[in-house]
Amino acid sequence: MNKIKKTEKNKAVADKNDAAAPAIFSFFAGAGFLDLGFESAGYNIVFVNEFHKPFLDIYKYSRHKINIPEPEYGYFNCDISVFLEQSYASGLESVMEESAVKNGIVGFIGGPPCPDFSVAGKNRGRTGINGRLSEVYAELICRRKPSFFLFENVKGLWRTRKHREFYEELKRKFTANGYAVTERLIDSIEYGAPQHRERIILIGFRKELLFDLGIKTGGILEFPWEDGLLYRKEDVLSRKWPTVNEFKEDSFLPAEEDIQPELTIEHWFRKNKVYSHPNAGMYFRPREGLKKFLVIPEGDDSKKSFKRLHRWRYSPAAAYGNNEVHLHPYKARRISAAEALAIQSLPEKFEIPAEITLTDAFKCIGNGVPYLASKSIAESIIKFLGGCNP
Repeated sequence: MNKIKKTEKNKAVADKNDAAAPAIFSFFAGAGFLDLGFESAGYNIVFVNEFHKPFLDIYKYSRHKINIPEPEYGYFNCDISVFLEQSYASGLESVMEESAVKNGIVGFIGGPPCPDFSVAGKNRGRTGINGRLSEVYAELICRRKPSFFLFENVKGLWRTRKHREFYEELKRKFTANGYAVTERLIDSIEYGAPQHRERIILIGFRKELLFDLGIKTGGILEFPWEDGLLYRKEDVLSRKWPTVNEFKEDSFLPAEEDIQPELTIEHWFRKNKVYSHPNAGMYFRPREGLKKFLVIPEGDDSKKSFKRLHRWRYSPAAAYGNNEVHLHPYKARRISAAEALAIQSLPEKFEIPAEITLTDAFKCIGNGVPYLASKSIAESIIKFLGGCNP
């Protein structure tokens, strides 16, 4: 693969798409949770890049199941840094120009791998293998200059002092290259996902685009972050949620009055029909963990590993790497991929192929941006830009 071009097959698909829909170039796409949110909000994903092939396989399979057309310019299973090389850079520039003519607005979206900025990860920052990818993504944005970009990462990049310096450096780089930026530390639970998960979202818009739309760029950019929220984090967390209950397999436990049922694990398990979902049987079955599976109380998520979820409470962050183990509220096992997808607020029809390893399945789920948060942010961008292309 040394060229970026539109195939005849994808051209036929593209001709059916709404020409007014903003075109999205997706990097670090993973299984495509962020992309699916943008697609549901009316954007057109035209280009998909993901380095890890199993994740890209999940992306393709899930889109086929949901009946979403293939991206116009195809899938690219490669390191993002290749798009800075001349042979790829010219091709990327060409298809971006073509998309700009047809779609008006062209956006880059992506969340570079985050272990080097996570307090629970390697914490190597910008010098780590994954940390460098944030710089590469920023450089690609500044060279190719899309109409807007979205950069997603763990809160450690924004909150930790040594990483915050790097983050502020990236923002200065974007500003120097003609972008007006806005940011928010989001919590997934504010958007309706049953999960207390914080992430930093940085969005940048070309200043000339905003000028053409009559949007002021001086001072703080008045982006409608608040408009996309369904709940206030402070209000949700202040409720009297249940703490722990004795674990009893397949037990019945009524919901308490002060909770918000639509933000609970049990609500989403029922909503997504997780026990009849194609990925219902996709979970780890370690022999050594069985004793712990039987004694940890429902709702005890106080330790780093072996957290048992509570059916009538939201989940902690859906992180399934390293030694993170989330147990089913009332079954003596780890949660299934179907249940993890529900916690990430994915639609019921989202499905992972059976041949994907459990490690890859749970890693891609844990890496993804919760679908409802993605969709709401995508809608906020459209609202900010006036609802249509210039």
